[in-house]
Amino acid sequence: MTRQVLTILGSTGSIGVSTLDVVSRHPDKFEIFALAGHRQVGRLAEQCIQFAPKFAVVADAGCAAELAGRLQNANCRTEVLYGAQALIDVASAAEVDGVMCAIVGAAGLPSAMAAAQNGKTIYLANKETLVVSGALFMETAAANGATVLPVDSEHNAVFQVLPRDYAGNLDAHGIQSIILTASGGPFLNTDLAAFDSITPAQAVKHPNWSMGQKISVDSASMMNKGLELIEAHWLFNCPPEKLEVVIHPQSVVHSMVRYLDGSVLSQMGNPDMRTPIAYCLGLPERIASGVGALDFGKLSALTFQTPDFKRFPCLQLAYEAMRSGGSAPCVLNAANEIAVAAFLNGQIKFTDIAKVVAYCLEQDFADGSGSIESLLAQDAETRTRAQAFAARLSQG
Repeated sequence: MTRQVLTILGSTGSIGVSTLDVVSRHPDKFEIFALAGHRQVGRLAEQCIQFAPKFAVVADAGCAAELAGRLQNANCRTEVLYGAQALIDVASAAEVDGVMCAIVGAAGLPSAMAAAQNGKTIYLANKETLVVSGALFMETAAANGATVLPVDSEHNAVFQVLPRDYAGNLDAHGIQSIILTASGGPFLNTDLAAFDSITPAQAVKHPNWSMGQKISVDSASMMNKGLELIEAHWLFNCPPEKLEVVIHPQSVVHSMVRYLDGSVLSQMGNPDMRTPIAYCLGLPERIASGVGALDFGKLSALTFQTPDFKRFPCLQLAYEAMRSGGSAPCVLNAANEIAVAAFLNGQIKFTDIAKVVAYCLEQDFADGSGSIESLLAQDAETRTRAQAFAARLSQG
């Protein structure tokens, strides 16, 4: 059997670690070509020693020197590369079959685009790729024969319950809407009067999922779900008016598809990212993920509710950006990344995140959605505006 050759971008993050856990269970099915771990040199060294990739990519020369020294001491022959171009190179290499795109933020966009341009199977966990460049990315993938498979648990759930021959036309399959579930995060029942005093330590404590700091804050503000709405719009060619969000605190139902005959199909499972990762990696087979069976006898009640935009203004901003189209989602994402970083650094309040995003969306900006260069320029311009506005907020 020919093994699938993989590059894993963001291998030291939660998605990357889960991916390697699944890969380790199937050594007959997968081979690692490259791992990219930015600045987490210690963890990346351990991964290289275990999986022996041909290449490892880090952020800069300093990290590269440190990693090379560690690998040399361990007699590991993995070659160390660094920088943005190296990410593009290992994503587009001729030897590679599939690329796990799990770099957080807009930084993951160029390498994901390179994978699309080179016809790879793209395991998409970097939601910003579609938020920032949805039309361009999907058109590039289609033009070059790339396959885009959604790894986010919600989109993967939708993917699993859509008709197997679904080709981007909801009406042709009798689909009324797509429903994304959201946990509501740690502040679902917190008094709104207390939102101004929410700390970063409180915001990163997600009740169900183990995630990085940025995505945990996004979950707390429900911007994460807003970004996922924009993702779903492009992944499934779904009009904004046919996208729903429902809060489901137990995170057992991962998303649903509503059909015209009244049926609602859902995908359920324990909240563990290894399930959607294994589903994508194993297609067309189902392979073991290491996730325990869902025990219905031990489940508490499954509850659902409509999100409140007063509690979650970031979700409303995402809806508005999705409907506006053009560069608006790019602006939304860039402003949010800066605002979340400022919050985590203690510069602004939790409630200021939405204020920074709203401010940037209210500014004049051109539609730069036609090229990767113009999108990255819009991203950079928005970050400058967001940083300036966050500084003003921090000064009162």
